[in-house]
Amino acid sequence: MGISRIVLILLFLSLVGPVPSAQAESLRCEGASAAEGDSKLSVLHKCGRPLLSDAYCEPVYYAGTANPAPAPIAGAHVPCQPIEEWLYDRGPGNLMATVRFRAGVVQSIRYGRQPK
Repeated sequence: MGISRIVLILLFLSLVGPVPSAQAESLRCEGASAAEGDSKLSVLHKCGRPLLSDAYCEPVYYAGTANPAPAPIAGAHVPCQPIEEWLYDRGPGNLMATVRFRAGVVQSIRYGRQPK
């Protein structure tokens, strides 16, 4: 395969753009849906108060690695990432929904029989 053909293929792939990922989860509430990117206020308005909620500080990781920054460095120089999780009981026959907020907006919505 010649260099010009490889360049042409790479150019084509860059124009096509990234392959779309799977559709994000949403939480269907009475007459509305909460989805990734919604604010906490929006979720409260659409879905009401959660059954339970939890807030914690997630460790900050070194760029490009799976290693968290050591506690002395993270505590003094790099703040942790505040995370909130809200649990919604969607009633009989439905899985529980855990809405995870990062920086005040919905990062993800997970479904399961029990919270993790």
